[in-house]
Amino acid sequence: MEGEKYAKELDVAVRVVHMACSLCQRLQQGIVSAGSDLVKSKEDDSPVTVADWSVQATVSWILSEFFGSQNVSIIAEEDVQTLSKADSASLVEAVVNTVNECLSGAPKYGLKSPPRALNTSQVLEAISRCNSAGGPKGRHWVLDPVDGTLGFVRGDQYAVALALVEDGKVVIGVLGCPNYPMKKELLSYHYQYHETMSRLSPPSDDMWERGCVMYAKRGSGEAWMQPPILGDKKFVWPNSARLVRVSSIDDPKLATCCEPVEKANSDHSFTAGLAHSVGLRNQPLRVYSMVKYAAIARGDAELFMKFARTGYKEKIWDHAAGVVIVEEAGGVVTDAGGRPLDFSKGPYLEGLDRGIVVCSGATLHEKIIDAVYASWDSSNL
Repeated sequence: MEGEKYAKELDVAVRVVHMACSLCQRLQQGIVSAGSDLVKSKEDDSPVTVADWSVQATVSWILSEFFGSQNVSIIAEEDVQTLSKADSASLVEAVVNTVNECLSGAPKYGLKSPPRALNTSQVLEAISRCNSAGGPKGRHWVLDPVDGTLGFVRGDQYAVALALVEDGKVVIGVLGCPNYPMKKELLSYHYQYHETMSRLSPPSDDMWERGCVMYAKRGSGEAWMQPPILGDKKFVWPNSARLVRVSSIDDPKLATCCEPVEKANSDHSFTAGLAHSVGLRNQPLRVYSMVKYAAIARGDAELFMKFARTGYKEKIWDHAAGVVIVEEAGGVVTDAGGRPLDFSKGPYLEGLDRGIVVCSGATLHEKIIDAVYASWDSSNL
């Protein structure tokens, strides 16, 4: 990768996402078994956990150290508002300890650890630094530290998403899916089942590989997937990376559609009506988070449609990394009017036409967009 444009940025992004996935896997086990002490509610009632803040602080610190804090602009989901409350002392302590534990393991991923443990103010500063407003000019990192927090706290699917946007265009994307198995045939198993089976009879190294990290660079025409870093192994580029490619299925009757699990921000009834009108017959694959983009990029599904309920605004961190990975794997991502998504307007996808349509190829995409127009007038949206 040396000498290629964005080579350093992609290299560091892949490594830090691997770090973040490892952090999340450790924390998810504790949260699922210990309960809600490490989970809080934000003002919009959505959950936030120690993992969200810890990943954000870790990624922020690594990027700032590597590229220089004066050169790094980060747009990210979390702030320190909840952590600043009087009753949050134990939560802050848990975040600081988690961040330092994660950063102490940075050399395993070929990254530098801090010379000494970060104190509370340094960790809070790293989280607060991710307050960029983005825009049409310059370079902006876009981070969703734990996309699909509900899935995370329920022991299910979630993703760590990091992208780089330059002059309003997504140029690299990295998607860590800690519970999404490398092997498609393991998809039907819940990851906690893997844990139980592993305790009963220790598996071979790759038998229960339950995580993966996917990444792509704009214009390369390639998307890649790496296995997780297990045990005492060290990250060595390219870490057994394999190319991924979208499915060749273009007949809606044979296609599998991904859907959000939660109904809060998405109109499932319109999506269901649209699926019926276009002839989708397979059961939808309902998964939390940007794992839906991963599923399409590597050919496990062919379609993802999201039509937001009135008043909901899509955030760029929920889509940026997934979009470039799907597109470089051969897929198509647009709004429901067939236009590319616009990442140049700050934290929100402004000017979105009705919804988002992600397809494994142009032929299927055209059929879905036609169906959207045909169905729209008769819907109640």
